[in-house]
Amino acid sequence: MDYLDLLQWPAMAVTLIASWLVASRGISKRNWGFWVFLISNLLWIIWGVKSQSWALVVLQVGLIIMNIRGAMKTEPEATAS
Repeated sequence: MDYLDLLQWPAMAVTLIASWLVASRGISKRNWGFWVFLISNLLWIIWGVKSQSWALVVLQVGLIIMNIRGAMKTEPEATAS
């Protein structure tokens, strides 16, 4: 059994968790979602390279760029003064 083939399942789960977080109303959760998406992107890239799914790898690189942009654009929650 090739254990890298099983990597697609945690990658899928992390992607779903990230989607849930990004859709949250809380800015902090939304910001975390972008970083969790980055983890899922890396997992998908590892699986994509192993399975020679080059379109998936290119897609994940593009999504990494968008997730970094999203994380940078998410403003931190205002703290009480």
